[in-house]
Amino acid sequence: MATSKEDMQNTKLTFRKFEEGDQDWGGFDNKIFKEDSSHKCPTYVHRTPPCQGSCPSGEDIRGYLDIVRGIELPPEGVSMQEYAFRRSTDANPFPSMMGRVCPAPCQDGCNRNDVEDFVGINSVEQYIGDTAFTEGFKFDNSAEMTGKKVAIVGGGPAGMAAAYQLRRKGIASTIFDDHDELGGMMRYGIPGYRTPRDFLNNECQRILDMGHIETRMNTRVGRDVSVEELEKEFDAVLWALGCWTGRGVPLEGWDETPNCISAVKFLEQFNKGEMKYTAKKVLCIGGGDTSIDVVSVSRRIGTIPDYNEAPEAVVNGEISHADHDSSKNVPCDLVTLTALFKKEEMTAAEHEVEDAIKEGVNLMNEVMPVEIIRDDSGRATGMKFVDSTWENNAPVAVEGGKEYIVEADLIVAAIGQGGNLEGLEDFDNGRSLMDADNVFRVPGKENHFVCGDIVRPHLLTTAIGQAYIVSETIENHFNNIELKKRPKVDVHHFDLAKKLHEAGLDPEPYNPDEHKEDGQRGTDKENYAIHNFEDRAAQEIITTDHMFLGHFEYTPRNLRETDVPSSDEVLGHFAERQKSLEEEQAIAEANRCMSCGMCFECDNCVIYCPQDAVFRVKKDQHTTGRYVDTDYSKCIGCHICSDVCPTGYIDMALGDG
Repeated sequence: MATSKEDMQNTKLTFRKFEEGDQDWGGFDNKIFKEDSSHKCPTYVHRTPPCQGSCPSGEDIRGYLDIVRGIELPPEGVSMQEYAFRRSTDANPFPSMMGRVCPAPCQDGCNRNDVEDFVGINSVEQYIGDTAFTEGFKFDNSAEMTGKKVAIVGGGPAGMAAAYQLRRKGIASTIFDDHDELGGMMRYGIPGYRTPRDFLNNECQRILDMGHIETRMNTRVGRDVSVEELEKEFDAVLWALGCWTGRGVPLEGWDETPNCISAVKFLEQFNKGEMKYTAKKVLCIGGGDTSIDVVSVSRRIGTIPDYNEAPEAVVNGEISHADHDSSKNVPCDLVTLTALFKKEEMTAAEHEVEDAIKEGVNLMNEVMPVEIIRDDSGRATGMKFVDSTWENNAPVAVEGGKEYIVEADLIVAAIGQGGNLEGLEDFDNGRSLMDADNVFRVPGKENHFVCGDIVRPHLLTTAIGQAYIVSETIENHFNNIELKKRPKVDVHHFDLAKKLHEAGLDPEPYNPDEHKEDGQRGTDKENYAIHNFEDRAAQEIITTDHMFLGHFEYTPRNLRETDVPSSDEVLGHFAERQKSLEEEQAIAEANRCMSCGMCFECDNCVIYCPQDAVFRVKKDQHTTGRYVDTDYSKCIGCHICSDVCPTGYIDMALGDG
């Protein structure tokens, strides 16, 4: 949780490495220290920052922030923007989309929350993605094709990301999707004012432009083509179906009440252009981002003065508003969103909740539905709610609490989703989902793999992260490589060896015959080794107790401009909500990154070393992760360099005693 705004504005923020009374080292390893006879000297240790550790797709967030701010320099002939784009899209081929709509668990994990406020990672990612669009950056498609082909069932974020990652490995694919266009939930589940279609189209087309990725649209596997046909034509099948059915509210009569519908269908019909107005009174039960989209869309499309149709008819595809002139629409009489949790505990992004309230949505928190109110024809006219609390992972009515009747012509459930496995019953695990092992193979199904919401409905970025893992699984499967347990911290780590190679600083070849007589076990001077460095990124996430927060001054976030209409302006307002940062703003925001677990060239260790043992690497040998080094013959193991390192990059470890 970030420091409160009041503390940020009214208090001079100060941070101490050690509190009063702290006079003993906390761990036994740090106690092994005795002035100039210490065996403890600086080791430069790379760890994963919590933004990466919190990102379901495992983006190298610190890496692309360091590129944007100018700490990590691109190779000759590559712009900062393109280099940041390459780093960002190593994990996620949709930076423009994710920068806009991801709820950003990375920002919740950001260590800067312990200083004042998180780094605006989403906003910098959007800048990278939007710049890639305007500059026409393309993906590398130089990988030699292996001759293998994969059928990918589903053209949403999981399927598209998998096609991208497989193509980078030289594996061709064909995407089967039962919609007109690619994009899945990014296109049909999220309104265009949140995922602008020109940017979405570009990010989808950029993947197809890599070549050896075909599409078969308006084709449903299990109906238009059989599983057996896929097995004959392709070397493997990857199921990335998504979840296109919504869970109903668990109340008596829900399934039989015609105007009780799912958020998935509601949003799909709107995004197809089939629904251009809705009921006069709309009630949505939820609390997550999907429910926010339902009520925000309802406020934008409104209703019509002489409304007399069954509102579920357009949602169910029985009628179409495609030819309707929306200029005469009027605002809905009432749009209500209810949630089981307190406002601050809703799963929807905080700013999305605040935007919905500004747009005129009636928000009711800590209430649970208990009864559908129906008329004599069986149609819902409203719903009864009671005050509730959350206990033992379930809502509980408050004894003596109030009851509420919310009137509604249309009731929308946004409380969860499931898959539609009609025609694919052999893959159904009984919960309208598919089972997967820990590397996303389908148990008991040879050459079948799975990723995305059909495994477990979650975030778009979760599906994208699974697509990367399953692409590695498929590649190893084709190459008959034994699948090993994945790293504890399973992200796209910075690789110092690759960076040295990129900078033309590869270590010299090592000839063991030249050193077999000297008994040498290591070196701090010879160039055949990356010395004085340890990579723990696959095992450890760095926390602020390893860092020196006193180095960082209060620096407010560089906020994106947003276009959020008031309740009087919202009708017919479909302008893009999140505006991209300008280059100067993006650089300033990236500069707020504390580069946790990696040197960002502050010079503290060089300045404060009393023995002049820590020194800058020569310019012609310097690159990211290799900015400073230590002369062990001068080092006395005093710990000062480690204590003043803001990023926690220096451990007291190796030494020559």
